[in-house]
Amino acid sequence: MLANAIACLVDGRGVIRVPALRPPPIPANVRAALASLQFGGDPGDPEVDIDWGEPGLSPAERVIAWNTLEVLAMATGNPAFPVNAIPASAKATMHMRFVVGTDVSTLREAVQTRLAAHGYGDIEVSAPTVMAATRLDPDNAWVRFALASIEKSTGKAPALLPNLGGSLPNDVFADILGLPTVWVPHSYRAKPAASTRPTSTCLCPWCARRWR
Repeated sequence: MLANAIACLVDGRGVIRVPALRPPPIPANVRAALASLQFGGDPGDPEVDIDWGEPGLSPAERVIAWNTLEVLAMATGNPAFPVNAIPASAKATMHMRFVVGTDVSTLREAVQTRLAAHGYGDIEVSAPTVMAATRLDPDNAWVRFALASIEKSTGKAPALLPNLGGSLPNDVFADILGLPTVWVPHSYRAKPAASTRPTSTCLCPWCARRWR
């Protein structure tokens, strides 16, 4: 029952089947900002399946400018020691990454309505934990100024990622201060063994810093 209930929310190719969980059309300036971005192809990158997800979108648009719905974990019975009995319950934890313009205020109700319409009204849907999504206008004068300043300092034109999903400290700026944030990828330089380094720099006031 749970497997079929999930299948009425998102199909086997990652396309969201619930109209209320789909985002509005991608703005033209967001498409333009993502047009030159390439996902995958570098050493260690996962292989990009161009047929996965919403049809008609580029990999960059699917990752940065569209919603996704996936199963993070699913359990029923005891997979390590199964017995010849039908399990009494099943549970799945799902995750939705969403962009600005998606109405997540009725997320739980939308899922419950969809499940009920397909005969799965008895499935319990818990209240979601939501972190806000933000978007910077790629045409905003201050955004263009920041990008030009980075290019002047580094000699390389940065790639703008206009949409940013919920994460710390992004949710603090979006939910409490009402400020959008943007991440600008930069080149990765080797560090000593056992050391890690992020491959993006946040332009928000709190995190605006250079890693050395």
